[in-house]
Amino acid sequence: MISSRVGEGQLVPPHDLTPAPTWTDYPRKLLRTRTGAAGAAIVGFLVLVAVLAPVIAPDNPMAVSPAARLAAPSARHLFGTDDLGRDLLSRVIYGSRYSLAGGVSIVLIGTLVGLVVGLIAGYAGGWLDEALMRVTDVFLAFPSLILAMAVAAALGPSLVNAVIAIGAVWWPWYARLVRGQTLRIRSQPFIAAAVVSGARGRHIVPNHILRNAISPVIVQMSLDVGYAILTLAGLSFIGLGAQPPTPEWGSMISVGRDYYLSQWWFVTFPGLALLLMVTGFILLSDGLLTVVPSSRGIT
Repeated sequence: MISSRVGEGQLVPPHDLTPAPTWTDYPRKLLRTRTGAAGAAIVGFLVLVAVLAPVIAPDNPMAVSPAARLAAPSARHLFGTDDLGRDLLSRVIYGSRYSLAGGVSIVLIGTLVGLVVGLIAGYAGGWLDEALMRVTDVFLAFPSLILAMAVAAALGPSLVNAVIAIGAVWWPWYARLVRGQTLRIRSQPFIAAAVVSGARGRHIVPNHILRNAISPVIVQMSLDVGYAILTLAGLSFIGLGAQPPTPEWGSMISVGRDYYLSQWWFVTFPGLALLLMVTGFILLSDGLLTVVPSSRGIT
């Protein structure tokens, strides 16, 4: 057994000498967990569907065929057709592109703004911290969905405006999370050592604080993508997001609600696709939560 002597009669157990895991270790650990492997499989499948949509979609999602209007699922149309005779399978496949791109964009907007606000507030402290956190509290005081609806209505109904509106109200949680991590890390001895050695804030923040605060942010991002997709679908459902004939799942469900009692497939398949995507990201985030430490630095 190898050990390291640090004082008279004091030995450090070998496991204490184990280096911190690197980012390349986490994918392997993630796939060893049941929830992580299931979430990664689902998300990977949906990403593949979105990328290969032009290849695997049996029809043009915009092609109208009045003769095939509201056709039930069959060998010709596996998911049936909608009120204009468009192939639902093709529209669901192409819809994965809009949902994935929209959800990821929302989370990226919220994360980038939250990182900047949280890092500045936590590291600078004082009146700047108070001012930024009071602005954050103002955003948190409003229900996020209601505020997103108001911003989307002001910008005008479209998918891009809905993404911007949701991203604009998504950042306060990240700001709070990053500020808390920054305050914790700023009090660590290695930060004091960096300051004593002459390091400036522009070096300390990205190389020491951000690097050690990013783990919980990544876990939160993986969880938030699913909720962002749901919120985007909700805005499209009430007419503030994607507009017909865009094959976005929330918009498809909105149009199909008038037919769900007799043409059940119209809302069922877009709804199942939405459920599958959100479930995949939730399982993925649950797996990440078990393998990515929230308090240990990453090298």
